[in-house]
Amino acid sequence: MAAGLKTIIALSFVRLPPSSSPSHPTRERSTPPTNPPNQVLAIGFLLVILSSALWHNYLPLLVVATYVVAPLPNWICGRCANPDDFMENAGSAIVDFGRFVTGFLVVMGIALPALLAHCALIQFPAMAMSIVGGLLIYGTIISFTMFFQEEQDF
Repeated sequence: MAAGLKTIIALSFVRLPPSSSPSHPTRERSTPPTNPPNQVLAIGFLLVILSSALWHNYLPLLVVATYVVAPLPNWICGRCANPDDFMENAGSAIVDFGRFVTGFLVVMGIALPALLAHCALIQFPAMAMSIVGGLLIYGTIISFTMFFQEEQDF
């Protein structure tokens, strides 16, 4: 089973050579290059899906839901804060609440597979794959949001 997992991960990085179309032998098609964050996100989803598929148990898929929902409270509470008034500090409580709920969801994404493995509802390798895949998914989502975040100039 470990050899199959290594093969699937290795195949996700294989880049096929460009092939020519039979109707147009002079024109070559090339595959578009993929960037590393997309590959990391794909490996994260692959690990979580395989943690469910290899052991025939859907419970590790709950990690995907927690990591996809995790940035939302921070984003929503950041939008609800009043960024226009720089002298008023009353908007920081809702931002802190958003960070708290986001932190709770991230910790739940790590603790939920550990709890399920402790209760023998999932296997320990499925727990490890689910945690690593979930952290890769969340890390990619956060890196995308940090990269595309607009900075405010005063």
